[in-house]
Amino acid sequence: MTQIGGVQSWCLTVTLQLLLAAALHQSFATVAPPTAPPHKDPGRPERGNYRVTSSNGTVCLLASMGLQLNLTFSSPSLNKTVQDVVNLQPNVTKSSGSCGPDVASLQLTTDAEKTNLTFIFTLNTTSNKYHLSEVSLSAVLPDVKEPFSAHNGSLDYLRGTLGYSYMCREAQTLDVAQDLSINTFQVQVQPFGLAGDQFGAAEECQLDEDDMLIPIIVGAALAGLVLIVLLAYLIGRKRSHAGYQTI
Repeated sequence: MTQIGGVQSWCLTVTLQLLLAAALHQSFATVAPPTAPPHKDPGRPERGNYRVTSSNGTVCLLASMGLQLNLTFSSPSLNKTVQDVVNLQPNVTKSSGSCGPDVASLQLTTDAEKTNLTFIFTLNTTSNKYHLSEVSLSAVLPDVKEPFSAHNGSLDYLRGTLGYSYMCREAQTLDVAQDLSINTFQVQVQPFGLAGDQFGAAEECQLDEDDMLIPIIVGAALAGLVLIVLLAYLIGRKRSHAGYQTI
């Protein structure tokens, strides 16, 4: 019986270690929010559906996502640098853009054209892989004399394959510049290889795959624990039965 108890204790220890490793993996996989405290919290942004139409009238880019802008700027009235968080409201946001053989753009205009956010996607025609390569933002902010602007033309986000859509249900943060990052929620985008006006088959992001992997690890650990305890019980019972027969 001492051996059975030792096996059960070892199984419990291994299971707890697996559960702890899965929890730590989840905490590291989650994209950390900006370290600076936000000026205000507008809550989770609403998911918007955007499209770009080519010159012949066909849809060439589709995007569905919630967008939240993290802006850092100098406030003259407060006489200090502050951070503001702004949600893009889909019901007042217009989408436009262009599509080329290896470059596609999505421009989102909102707040009476005071805010213009542009995404540039690039396709590698050799590997048939695309990614978000450039983001620019111009915005007129209250209490700021000059329009806010930020730009980065050397990004590598939202990577997908030609003919497939990129999908990420988990929230993630795209670092654009020192004074701008973009929180994305429930993203699905396809800038190339559309067949009609529907998304192609989705390629899941790593964050989504990690979320699917953790329950599998936990389930396997629990199943292994049950199996080992059951085997230990059967072995112990067999030994006890053999002892009774000897007597």
